[in-house]
Amino acid sequence: MENKRNTLSSALLVLPRDLHTVLKNAPKKILDGVMEIILRVNRPLCVECKDKRYYFTQNNCVTDTIFDQKMVIVSAQNIFETFQNICNYSVYSRQHEINNGYITLKGGHRAGICGSAVVSNNKITNIKDITSINIRVAREVFGCSEEMYNKVDFSKGVLICGAPCSGKTTLIRDIARKLSYEKKVSVIDERGELACTVSGVFQNDIGMCDVYDSYIKADAINHSLRTMSPDIIVCDEISTIADVNALCNGVNSGVSFVATIHADSLENLLSRGITKEILKTNAFSQIVFLHSRENVGKISSIHSLDEIGGEYFD
Repeated sequence: MENKRNTLSSALLVLPRDLHTVLKNAPKKILDGVMEIILRVNRPLCVECKDKRYYFTQNNCVTDTIFDQKMVIVSAQNIFETFQNICNYSVYSRQHEINNGYITLKGGHRAGICGSAVVSNNKITNIKDITSINIRVAREVFGCSEEMYNKVDFSKGVLICGAPCSGKTTLIRDIARKLSYEKKVSVIDERGELACTVSGVFQNDIGMCDVYDSYIKADAINHSLRTMSPDIIVCDEISTIADVNALCNGVNSGVSFVATIHADSLENLLSRGITKEILKTNAFSQIVFLHSRENVGKISSIHSLDEIGGEYFD
């Protein structure tokens, strides 16, 4: 298993020159492990790596501790310039993404934005006065689904569970890519994290999949069933009753699903109110728990639906 490419350099391009220079000159060991670049107005520049969080000092050092008066501080102008770069100086054209709290970047990166919401008729219509930007660095890991390929039958439906940042999205991207050369696969990319489509161009290698980018998940599943005749539908984060109803439609159409859900243990999964409705659809015959984000694709445990059964469905 190996990274297809380290794409940090393209993520750095959206930063203002001063912050770009600071990060570009950081030790290679740290740059190779960067998962997130976090900008907070009037707070120290920060990067999240697999092992810990790092900050940068004004004398070109890297530390895991904040020192008063000695850190590289992100200014309001830094935030403004980064936001304009992320939007390619066309905020209006990215408004739909902005309203959802993130913007997909070239290279497959994703910038989460935080600020003051503008609300109309109980819907967010804009986010202004941006105070934080979190750039999640994309790294495709080819072959990370190999262990799962050897242990589960995707044609019978698989629900993949893990804690946040345990590699679920990276894993199902690799699964979808590999399956697409054997089956007809539709990818439901509601949040733009799988194919990472920018202006109609996939930033990640998604193989021969048909991609529904930025659709509401339930709508995309139903559209796929009606028009693309998929064998398998791959999607991230099943979480609503509308999603459950779409799963039922898919099962009734003979389609298999590979999907994810936030849960770090079987007990945690079964304690969630939506879980019973998800499992009652019979869309998933196997439930897989992932190990950690340090080992993308590493399986912690596998459970069959029959194994759970019994009183849980009474």
